[in-house]
Amino acid sequence: MKVLVACEFSGVVRDAFLERGHDALSCDLLPTESPGPHREGDVSEILSAGWDLMVAHPPCTHLAVSGARYWKVRQREQEEALAFVRLLLDAPIPRICLENPVGRISTAIRKPDQIIHPWQFGHGETKKTCLWLKNVSPPIPTDVVSGREQRIYLLPPTPDRWKERSRTYPGIANAMAEQWG
Repeated sequence: MKVLVACEFSGVVRDAFLERGHDALSCDLLPTESPGPHREGDVSEILSAGWDLMVAHPPCTHLAVSGARYWKVRQREQEEALAFVRLLLDAPIPRICLENPVGRISTAIRKPDQIIHPWQFGHGETKKTCLWLKNVSPPIPTDVVSGREQRIYLLPPTPDRWKERSRTYPGIANAMAEQWG
């Protein structure tokens, strides 16, 4: 299966699909942190390249409810972010999963098909993640664990805080690859 992992610099989701024998490519404006098939650039340029599945992680800077206090002064940026989300959801790819935190997508485009947490996939943490799905089943929790730490929410301000907050947990990536691959 040919899998595009859009807006992913970490390689976590890409690598989960690669490990299961799929032809997977990550694409991001940033270089990848993990060696593997990666295209550094604008994902919109390759959306029509014959993908079977896309897992998309559009930037949440202007969409997440955690930044709601800035929405009034950043309306143009938010409209651009929503237009990008629509582009991804409307891509000519038969199966799509778009993930983002709770935020503006739910009211401007549509409600998510599912909300998941890392603790459902082997990580004792909370991080409410919304999934908008097209022709893929909602991922079934694979390893419900105790512990409900808010590690991501409580990260102190640093220049790279956004990178840590945006990484997909390996348990979630593995569930996607196992269940959709």
